[in-house]
Amino acid sequence: MSIRIVPKDEVSKNTADNIPPLLFPNLKNLYSRRAERLRTLAKEHPLADYLNFTSLIADAQQHALHDHPLALDLSDIMASSNGKAPLDASVLPRDRHWHKLLTALIAELRPVAPEHVQPVLDNLEKAGEQELEAFATALLKGEYAQVGSDKALFLWAALSLYWAQMAALIPGKAHAEYGEQRQFCPVCSSMPVDSMVHIGTTNGLRYLHCSLCESEWHVVRIKCSNCEQTGKLNYWSLESEQAAIKAESCGDCGSYLKILYQEKDPYIEAIADDLASVVLDAKMEDEGFARSSINPFLFPAE
Repeated sequence: MSIRIVPKDEVSKNTADNIPPLLFPNLKNLYSRRAERLRTLAKEHPLADYLNFTSLIADAQQHALHDHPLALDLSDIMASSNGKAPLDASVLPRDRHWHKLLTALIAELRPVAPEHVQPVLDNLEKAGEQELEAFATALLKGEYAQVGSDKALFLWAALSLYWAQMAALIPGKAHAEYGEQRQFCPVCSSMPVDSMVHIGTTNGLRYLHCSLCESEWHVVRIKCSNCEQTGKLNYWSLESEQAAIKAESCGDCGSYLKILYQEKDPYIEAIADDLASVVLDAKMEDEGFARSSINPFLFPAE
């Protein structure tokens, strides 16, 4: 795996010049901060209704996180990972805890969701365990058409919260070190949402933000996060050179990934600002580039 998680006592103090290669999710206010950012971005935005709706999902995730903490010993999982992503979403057996989270999300959203969303919540509430597991397997394999973008939104919100809870249990037992081929999350092997250039203790460093477990991993700047080439990179924005959101395109692999700059806007948020900048996605598609990431609030249509 690109960034290998190992026990702390095996980590060299001078690994990668002490740059933190992996940041596990801090769940204390992640979802409430995202919800507030979505509401802020919704003001005078063409997609205001949808941004406000997704803020309700983020709020529901925050409440479900508080009401349904996860107690799980990851020792055996970490010991058997053999340097690979320990929470690999394609192979890790799922606990029914994520069903509990989905039920909690539906209960939170019932009183506030728009009328046209209620039938979707009804169908998910009536779905049996085997059907839910089939949906989850398809989603995590990227087979979105088998689920439908309407249901995927809520299923992923529950699955993501579950994986984030697991990822948040890792820091006390593991650390990370560098390798190559870093286009997928070293914790769960999922695609990123986008990348963020940080301020603060990791000032100036670029981290990719996982679409599933909310972890972030370091990838050097001016290097394609998808194919790791450097020769044909270009940067696009809808505003000026000082824009807080840009798209990094790669002429070698034909993909692009957004870069968010906290120094330009300290309130910028990985999922919220990516969603609100869909016009930039349309521009990149017009230019012939394919997105190398996915936003959990914007699954491809069937």
